[in-house]
Amino acid sequence: MEKYPWWQRGIIYQIYPRSFMDRSGDGIGDLPGIIDRLDYLVWLGVDAIWLSPVYPSPMADFGYDVSEYCDIDPVFGSLRDMDTLIEKAHALGLRVILDFVPNHTSDQHPWFIESRSSRDNPKRNWYLWHDGKEHGAPPNNWLSVFGGSAWEWDESTKQYYYHAFLKQQPDLNWRNPEVRRAMYDAMRFWLERGADGFRVDVMWHLIKDAHLRDNPPNPDYVPGHGQPPYNALIPAYSTDQPEVHEVVREMRTLVDRYGDRVLIGEIYLPIRQLVAYYGDDGRGAHIPLNFQLITLPWNARQITASIAEYEGALPDYAWPNWVLGNHDNSRIASRIGPLQARNAAIMILTLRGTPTLYYGDEIGMRDSVIPPEIVRDQQEKNLPGLGLGRDPERTPMQWSPGPGAGFTRGTPWLPFGIDYKHLNVEVERDDPGSMLSLYRRLIQLRRREPALAIGDYVPVLTDFEDVVAYRREARGKAFLVALNLGHRPAQLLFAASECRGKIVVATEYRREGERVDDRIVLAGDDGVVVELDTGC
Repeated sequence: MEKYPWWQRGIIYQIYPRSFMDRSGDGIGDLPGIIDRLDYLVWLGVDAIWLSPVYPSPMADFGYDVSEYCDIDPVFGSLRDMDTLIEKAHALGLRVILDFVPNHTSDQHPWFIESRSSRDNPKRNWYLWHDGKEHGAPPNNWLSVFGGSAWEWDESTKQYYYHAFLKQQPDLNWRNPEVRRAMYDAMRFWLERGADGFRVDVMWHLIKDAHLRDNPPNPDYVPGHGQPPYNALIPAYSTDQPEVHEVVREMRTLVDRYGDRVLIGEIYLPIRQLVAYYGDDGRGAHIPLNFQLITLPWNARQITASIAEYEGALPDYAWPNWVLGNHDNSRIASRIGPLQARNAAIMILTLRGTPTLYYGDEIGMRDSVIPPEIVRDQQEKNLPGLGLGRDPERTPMQWSPGPGAGFTRGTPWLPFGIDYKHLNVEVERDDPGSMLSLYRRLIQLRRREPALAIGDYVPVLTDFEDVVAYRREARGKAFLVALNLGHRPAQLLFAASECRGKIVVATEYRREGERVDDRIVLAGDDGVVVELDTGC
């Protein structure tokens, strides 16, 4: 396994810093708080932490609107705190991946303040400024992900600027070499301080059509059915432009100069477009994030087919990856229910490729109910009633059943879930039947077994439409994974030579150690990992 880079054989754990641990007592998580919980992450067994943005920011989009790329926002601590975090994490064998936000800045960034000061300012071309059409209409029909037109009128200079997200997040002009140099300097700043790589926010957005052509209508869009207005158009010209791959290649070249680092791209695209971000020769992103387990229905046939499609689409030089949850999507236990979330844990930690876990999923945290009067997410404020708000999956980590859930001595910036008294680390840590114990057993198994960490994936066909089954194999050793994504019992029959072995991890922990011969019996919502006898 040592022949494989750490980011291939390891497990990445996403931390949303505002919500992980608050040492200061102001109700907002911070870097010293993360330092205090590094021992927990080592105990859990993950290999790297990815931090959502901690740069200075007005917090219109909670850090994804950056006003300075080479410092730390005081709400999270200081640059010295980040240095300490990286140093202590490395001493414990943990890597630190930073969220990098290159598509847009805050409108309070000095670059944009200069850019909007006049049409002839040297930084005018650092952003996307354009004249309107006749009668003052925006330059084209492009929409903001967060609602409304993506073009904002600037009265002082009589032009529009483009923002793919909030109007407080103007997009940078990545066709401008000066912008590229400035952003690469920022990446170098953090690499030289010891960062182990970057997760690049909205990587597929970086380049826009040079001719500003209108996006075509989406024939599948149905207003009022929970779809955001952004989906009314197909973003054919505002995202995923051919020239973006040149930018990704440049980022990869920079990161590779620093040795054993990783470049991860956030990319919500169909599989065939997604895998292009590995680069024609493997010189693109190390990990273009694969969100199928977030975006697909929890349906065994669809998931099995998509795994096959993904495996078939990967170039020979590409390493797969899987993501189960993140700060932009409803938590897995809320999407599919707490019983199936156990199967999801087995799936994410036994499929071929690097798994990315989201803080709190390992204890079964669910979306919290956020009363309208305390909504913090601007997307929900812009598009109320569509269920698109991201506050519910960003609530504080539940460490204990005591005051402040062990997260804070103050008032938390978002409320805890009503179930925090029994869904928390302290209660679950020594309970063999808990979600946390299941995650830890899976992680320990994956870390010690090359077949699960770096082995081949072999699909196993079954007669049950609700069952996902596959083998993982390496160096003469094999494991069989069988997951019942339905609620009815299932019995899988095999030739005796195919399925002799022992259950080593199960959603129902009492089954662990059970021998199987020619069949696997699964209750509804049940899942098992079977260590097969040699020769099976």
